Amino acid sequence: MPALPALALDAPPQISQYAHTSWTARDGTSLGLVFSMAQTQDGYLWLGGSFGMFRFDGLRFTPWQPPAGQSLPDNPYALLVSRDGTLWIGTFDGLASWNGKTLTRHPQVGGGFVTSLFEDREGTVWAGLLGSEGRLCAIRAGQETQCVKPDGGFGQFVWSLTEDSAGALWVGAESGLWRWKPGPPQRVETPGMRVGDLSAAAGGQLLVAIRGAGIRRVVGDKLVPLPMRSATRPGEWLSDQEIKANKLLLDRDGGLWVGSEAHGLVHLQDGKADMFNRADGLSGNIACSLFEDREGNIWFGSEKGVDRFRKLPVTTISTLQGLPSGATKSVLATSDGSVWVGTAEGLARWRKDARPTVYKERDGLPAAAVQSMYEDSDKRLWVSTGRGLAYFAADRFVAVNGVPGREFYSITGDEAGNLWLSANDGLVRLRKGQVVENIPWATLGRRQQAKIILADGTGGLWLAFWQDGGVLYFKDGKVQAAYLPAQGLGAGHVAGLRLDADGAVWAATEKGGLSRIKDGRVDTLTVGNGLPCNTVHWSALDDNGSLWMYAACGLVRVMRDDLAAWIADPGGHRIAPKVMGAADGVPLMAFSPAYFNPPVAKGPEGKLWMVSGVDLQVVAPDHLPINPLPPPVHIETLVADHKAYTVADGLTLPPRARDLSIEFTALSLVDPKSTRFRYRLEGHDTDWQEVVDRRQATYTNLPPGHYRFHVKAANNSGVWNEEGAQLAFAIEPAFYQTPWFRVAAAVVLLGLAWSGFQLWLHMRIRRLHRQFEARLEARVAERTRIARDLHDTLLQHFHGLLLQFQAAFNLLPERPRESKQVLAGAIDRAAEAITEGRDTVHGLRTSTQETNNLAEALQALAEDLAHENGHTATAHVQVHGAPQALHPLVRDETFRIAGEALRNAFHHAQARRIDVEIRYDARQLLVRVRDDGKGIAADVLRAGEKEGHFGLSGMRERAALVGGQLALRSGGTDPGAGAGAGAEVEFSVPGSRAYSRPAPTRAWFLPKRLAPSEIGE
Repeated sequence: MPALPALALDAPPQISQYAHTSWTARDGTSLGLVFSMAQTQDGYLWLGGSFGMFRFDGLRFTPWQPPAGQSLPDNPYALLVSRDGTLWIGTFDGLASWNGKTLTRHPQVGGGFVTSLFEDREGTVWAGLLGSEGRLCAIRAGQETQCVKPDGGFGQFVWSLTEDSAGALWVGAESGLWRWKPGPPQRVETPGMRVGDLSAAAGGQLLVAIRGAGIRRVVGDKLVPLPMRSATRPGEWLSDQEIKANKLLLDRDGGLWVGSEAHGLVHLQDGKADMFNRADGLSGNIACSLFEDREGNIWFGSEKGVDRFRKLPVTTISTLQGLPSGATKSVLATSDGSVWVGTAEGLARWRKDARPTVYKERDGLPAAAVQSMYEDSDKRLWVSTGRGLAYFAADRFVAVNGVPGREFYSITGDEAGNLWLSANDGLVRLRKGQVVENIPWATLGRRQQAKIILADGTGGLWLAFWQDGGVLYFKDGKVQAAYLPAQGLGAGHVAGLRLDADGAVWAATEKGGLSRIKDGRVDTLTVGNGLPCNTVHWSALDDNGSLWMYAACGLVRVMRDDLAAWIADPGGHRIAPKVMGAADGVPLMAFSPAYFNPPVAKGPEGKLWMVSGVDLQVVAPDHLPINPLPPPVHIETLVADHKAYTVADGLTLPPRARDLSIEFTALSLVDPKSTRFRYRLEGHDTDWQEVVDRRQATYTNLPPGHYRFHVKAANNSGVWNEEGAQLAFAIEPAFYQTPWFRVAAAVVLLGLAWSGFQLWLHMRIRRLHRQFEARLEARVAERTRIARDLHDTLLQHFHGLLLQFQAAFNLLPERPRESKQVLAGAIDRAAEAITEGRDTVHGLRTSTQETNNLAEALQALAEDLAHENGHTATAHVQVHGAPQALHPLVRDETFRIAGEALRNAFHHAQARRIDVEIRYDARQLLVRVRDDGKGIAADVLRAGEKEGHFGLSGMRERAALVGGQLALRSGGTDPGAGAGAGAEVEFSVPGSRAYSRPAPTRAWFLPKRLAPSEIGE
């Protein structure tokens, strides 16, 4: 197969095809006139101008001043970085050099205006000066500076210096052009011409910018014009007046950049020049400096700012490169090596020429507005236009009449020689240029035309639709299969359809990613599998088998092996795509930019041509520009609590440094915003933190200790600087954070804990001792009371019985009747004594502890007493308020007081009804026993007890023991009052003493203060 001719993409790019960025005062960048630029080995770009020195990291222009005590002789004008890394600074009043730490002045050069600096291949730095007479100074390592001038002199200035491919040093001066070395100086005559900048051309020739006279080249001992043809107007030559060359730069690709005095920037390659000026977005039209950095970016300094030009992986072809219109519609690569691009104003054909041939109505097209294209099996090109269909033959187009419809969105052909068209009205089939079938879309169950149709080689057609989405398979006059989101197809309009060599159909959808249909199965590649976004406009394969997709987020590439792995495991494999976006020259489109087909074509040498709706983009998969230089990484500042510290290993920060931020940068000037960083603070971070275009790490409340901050960076091509930059620093501890303080604090805390424990133990023992004494006293008092009760009741009765028995004994012989009466009385007194003894014992043993229910206990006691009394009286117990748990001592004493009142009522009051009222109130517990008996005699009420009896006094003692009040009342004061007068016993205890409550929380070291109710058992 013969070699295919080269296409326009092989031609050097024009300025308009570079990525252009400018910085001016409108962007907040005030640099003044930028006279010169240089790049130091650490990656920083240095700019010298009328506003002083600036250092640029790709994002920020930072004014630069030498260290304290050092200064430049004057404003900078010429800059040079020599091979040893020294930055040479030529000023309006002398020469200085900066090695990164120290600024050195060179007084041997004198105080002249340093106009130019150059380092030759031997390492000698040359400086050209302007003054009363021009001088040329050589600064050699280890030797003194030597300044010379030739016989006849340079005039008032030396303006430019360069070295040609043979190693000759050339000097541009007021007196003309000088070949300085090797050998004796030789002057090239320049009659009437003022020499400006110098540069070596790609072929080794010396180029000279002549002020007001364009560019000349040295041929022998003469200067001859350098011819330049217009790149945008190939038939025209550029005149010297259109150039007005001021600055020259030969880039690494052999292109010549020319800075003009008034017309901006000119780019010359292969004899063709194109221009870029302020109207195109250049910062200014007056060239002050030109520079190429180590990554191949071209920098232009003007009177108003700075511009950067860089090559893009995706090249744009516009009307400047011969496209008839910026509104592109479709693109097709044909078997003869041509690439055809349909636009709104003609059909462009690229072959071997750099500029295309354009076909319009004059060439047989029905209309210049081209729509879809197709090449059939006979290698015939078919083109649809707004006015009909045509095919290409004998370098002209032939119209086909009688084809229905005004728009044809897609064209394809089957193996039987049929041509199929997707038209407005239906699916049209042509045979030998004649319409043989027109199938309305409604027949296929559709409301709108198919966007894309593809023949599969077996007589079937695949159709993709915008409205309602989905893909249909049509064969033998009917729809054989339909694929919709319900079958797994991606959602939204189907914007692209492709049939691969394996018979799989790839459908690009506007909402659901890229779907693959094979043997009735649908697998869809989405963001869940690593796709950067789900809006896909089309897909294509390059010559290496890699998958390319034009998506809303950019141009996406998936490598062949990665794609094969996903096809083998659609549900489990996650792809790792490469995405090229706006910074790479790819227009970002939210919707499919191609209404007609095809939207992409693989042209000669494997290049992909694609329409974007605006202009045309071309990418060469095998020649993607790679930035191989890992970006230098620098840690610029460390700020702790709003105070900046000098960045140096061994930095020590003061105690309690709370807010700490570390600013860093990476010096890649190609696409700084795509720079990726990884950083980690050793001693704090457990893993690397990865960010894109964020150049600050912030930490808060770091504890004292030693740390090391490590940061790495990758450029726009993903090339990492694994060494990166590191900064070791320490945060001093405050006095209370030091080990000795912690040890001392621990000792003090242990001492306090031991002392506290001893104090708690002592107080606990005291408390237990007090409790023991209190309980002992209570038991002694209780036993004393019981003893008194026994003594005053049972023992007194027994003593009385003895006296009565003695009296009966004495009367027995003589007066038996009286003796019998005395014995009967004694028997009654014995029964009474037995009852009182039993009551006393009952009072000792009876308790409400089993139920803690005072009402139930009193009710049970009343029933027992009624039984003993022959049920002559009845008792009724009433409870008011919600019953509450009582303190055990209060509970028992209350029961005993009420029990004593009940016994008195049953045994002595001759009552018929007894009422017991228990009232639970928040303020107090009240128990009232009331009967309708004979009441209490007045003298007993006054005395508080009945002579010879201790029941009432015992009730009072019990009431006092628990801190309560006892009240006695009687309905009558006359001892002879009749039944019904009644008596009332009322007992009350404050609620704070009566009710059981959880013990309040107390300090462990304070002893518990005993309440009166806690005394006793």
